[in-house]
Amino acid sequence: MKILFLGDVMGRSGRAAIATGLRPLRDALRADFVVVNGENASGGMGLTGPHAQLILDAGADCVTLGDHAFDQKDMLTFIEREPRVIRPLNFAREAPGRGARVFEASRGRKVLVAQLLGQVFMRRPFDDPFSAIDTVLRAHVVGGGVQAAVIDVHAEATSEKMALGHYCDGRASLVVGTHTHVPTADTMILSRGTGYQSDAGMCGDYDSVIGMDKAEPMRRFLTGMTRERFTPAAGEATLSGVLVTTDDRTGLATAVRPVRQGGRLAPTPLD
Repeated sequence: MKILFLGDVMGRSGRAAIATGLRPLRDALRADFVVVNGENASGGMGLTGPHAQLILDAGADCVTLGDHAFDQKDMLTFIEREPRVIRPLNFAREAPGRGARVFEASRGRKVLVAQLLGQVFMRRPFDDPFSAIDTVLRAHVVGGGVQAAVIDVHAEATSEKMALGHYCDGRASLVVGTHTHVPTADTMILSRGTGYQSDAGMCGDYDSVIGMDKAEPMRRFLTGMTRERFTPAAGEATLSGVLVTTDDRTGLATAVRPVRQGGRLAPTPLD
């Protein structure tokens, strides 16, 4: 099975790239299942219900969130109506929605999607991601109850993402990081068969400061003072992510590679 994962959708330009480019990309890669992180799609902070629907209509099978999961208040109710939107597993216990769910891909194959929030350098403490994902992976064994498992690790520290990758190695098809908006060059299959990349990058304008228009971040770095709110950069977006190929019998990765199309970053081959 081929599973495409795309990193954080950033603002209007990211949404536009998803709306016009996701389905052609899915077809070109012959992806059987697509996961998109929609964390920053609405004004750079969170995700509204209509924007989540846009991503789903564009060809995503599942949309994951992050630490800004409920910055847009309508997500509090939308996530209860739309099971294809996943919030972090170790978010507040009272949060609506679910942090892990089993989906059906082509030919009836089952795909587990789960999302975790990191604890290192994050603005507020979240529950332990290791124990949270351990419970889920014990209940949904790859090559058994599910044919594949994708884990989105929404975290600041690459060390924490790597530790979670190794913790899930052999129990997931793909562990991929989001949140830092810069694609990393460590795409690999871990020793027990799990595909891994520390950060998928973003679906946004890379002529920016991690997706935000450069002026205000530069001002704050240079002067230490705030004048305006951050606003997402509006140039052409790059669709950035990871493609993993899995063995249905074991649920483990047989190949994994980065995906980048459009915008400023050098594109990766589609074949």
